[in-house]
Amino acid sequence: MPGIGPQRAKLLESELGLVSWYDLLYYFPYKHIDRSRLYQINELAPDMPFVQLKGVFLSFEENGIGRKKHLIGHFTDGKGVMDVVWFNGLRYITSHLKTHQEYILFGKPSAFNGRIQLNHPDVDPADSLMLSKMSMQPYYNTTERMKKAGMTSRTLEHFTNTLLNQLNESIPETLPTYIRDRLKLMSLNEALRVAHYPTSALQLSNAIYRLKFEELFYVQLSILRYSMERQRKSKGFVFSVVGPLFHTFFQSCLPFELTEAQKRVIREMRKDMCSGRQMNRLLQGDVGSGKTLVALMVMLIAIGNGYQTCLMAPTEILAEQHAETFRSMLRDLPVNVELLTGVVKGKRRKAVLEGLTDGSIHILIGTHAIIEDPVQFSRLGLVIIDEQHRFGVAQRARLWRKSVAPPHVLVMTATPIPRTLAMTLYGDLDVSVINELPPGRKPIHTIHMYDERPQDLYERIGQQLRLGRQAYVVYPLVKESEKVDLKNAEQGFAHFQQIFAHYKVSMVHGQMKASEKEEQMQRFVSGETQILVATTVIEVGVNVPNATVMVIENAERFGLSQLHQLRGRVGRGSDHSYCILVTGYELSKDSRRRIEIMTETNDGFEISEADLKLRGPGDLEGTQQSGVAFDLKLANLARDGQLVQLARDTANWVLENDPFQQNPDNKILWAHLQELKQNNEDWSVIS
Repeated sequence: MPGIGPQRAKLLESELGLVSWYDLLYYFPYKHIDRSRLYQINELAPDMPFVQLKGVFLSFEENGIGRKKHLIGHFTDGKGVMDVVWFNGLRYITSHLKTHQEYILFGKPSAFNGRIQLNHPDVDPADSLMLSKMSMQPYYNTTERMKKAGMTSRTLEHFTNTLLNQLNESIPETLPTYIRDRLKLMSLNEALRVAHYPTSALQLSNAIYRLKFEELFYVQLSILRYSMERQRKSKGFVFSVVGPLFHTFFQSCLPFELTEAQKRVIREMRKDMCSGRQMNRLLQGDVGSGKTLVALMVMLIAIGNGYQTCLMAPTEILAEQHAETFRSMLRDLPVNVELLTGVVKGKRRKAVLEGLTDGSIHILIGTHAIIEDPVQFSRLGLVIIDEQHRFGVAQRARLWRKSVAPPHVLVMTATPIPRTLAMTLYGDLDVSVINELPPGRKPIHTIHMYDERPQDLYERIGQQLRLGRQAYVVYPLVKESEKVDLKNAEQGFAHFQQIFAHYKVSMVHGQMKASEKEEQMQRFVSGETQILVATTVIEVGVNVPNATVMVIENAERFGLSQLHQLRGRVGRGSDHSYCILVTGYELSKDSRRRIEIMTETNDGFEISEADLKLRGPGDLEGTQQSGVAFDLKLANLARDGQLVQLARDTANWVLENDPFQQNPDNKILWAHLQELKQNNEDWSVIS
């Protein structure tokens, strides 16, 4: 392309990932500013947004020396005179701008010594062809490296304008005519041109709507198509009986009566596993809702049908806790439960590997160590992944391939997922929800306290300790940081030892050796220590029913879902429990809103919806399942919920009417979907 030589091409690729004209076409402006109005100098005020002026420079003068050197241009529009100031690029300005030649200036007014001025405005000859035709100017994100090389938003604007002028023919359409007509969508050719150079805000809105719909539609189409194909092709193991193990456990070993929600989701999974098709199900349940018990009972169905099962957890602490819980609950049943983590070595590891291959191990619980090549199963029939968002999709694929045929897959999360996000991230999974807590659980009372009044905090903790209860204190850092002025776990550990000298204090953080972590955790679990100072290593899985206080220091530094996860570490017994969020007085608007939401509700789904609106969908990497990358350039899952639903409904409609992809009207649709696939892995058949 004219204007892009080897150096600029290299910079565009390294900084923005732009290689082809297609990349440039889909690199959209982050905003447009109306350039249709010309202001007069005597109208300007320092609090105004960007303005546009037309006039001439009367003279230029340089002031200051060294780093303070700057250039002042005296500019008039015939109604008034103002200063235009540059602090950089002075040589370029003086060599290119001339006095008494008409220019258009565009910038944000400011005031200095009581006078209005413009600093570093855009300057164009008044007869500039591009500006004379354009009413809304696009602004593109650039990087510091690009700016230093002279490549600004204006440079990218020039590139896109050149590109669109070169594309004399229409840009090939990617949606069938009947879909565009049904939804009254712009053509792709018009939408892409308007997205860069609109003539009105309404026209721009219509173009963005078309482009967002297309992004979301192809994601949903890919997910649903693969889901349909998987159900057609992947014949799962048939678990034809419930089995005596399940019945014995249900009648004699249950620690408490199942809730109706737990019974319902077990029935849903039972139906999947005897259907002859592979189960691929997501189990959502708030912290403390009893997902682990459900997982164990589903495992017993698999074992009762002659199959092995495994559960993969994100941390060693959580894996060890699951193993201990399962062994305790199954102690009267002939079920062999083994643990495999990074610390299981030597003879013990060899024995576990042998037990898996000869079939004597029924349940394997572990971390990512399970997916290593030496780990082979005799007859793996069910895979359960706990807190699945912590595992990348390729890791999960390796686990799935350890069976001769697709095992049934259950993924569990204690992080409730908003509906629009679930439709995109987990759209090809059937969803089960445990939406009630076990009997006897009381709501957790959440309190916001300020760190300027520590005595109030100590009194709250002391009240519970005197009742024989235990407390967590969570910090965002392990050690003191010179860059961030936050409380840290090591200082907190020493501080709480001093304040609560009559009680014992443990500390756990991610930088400790696994054996040290385990020792400190066990001291707290057994009740030997009353206070556990920790980082977010305890976010998932730690179960101490006697702990009734969760203190979160610098709570403004945590996201909503993380705060909710941490709060879920208490309230696991029948006693009243408290979560105390400690912050300073000065909080940002978003931080204050997060704290307010936490004190208003214990509902994880309500919190997840609020979190999505505050934070956006975040990084979707590691959760792709459909074979199409979720590289959403315009659509936003937090704001475009209705459009996600429309895209899903439309994709469903297409597949219902053309399940075998034989309709000639859909030829461009399937061809474009194929282009979007970025790898040959069929991620859809795994969790």
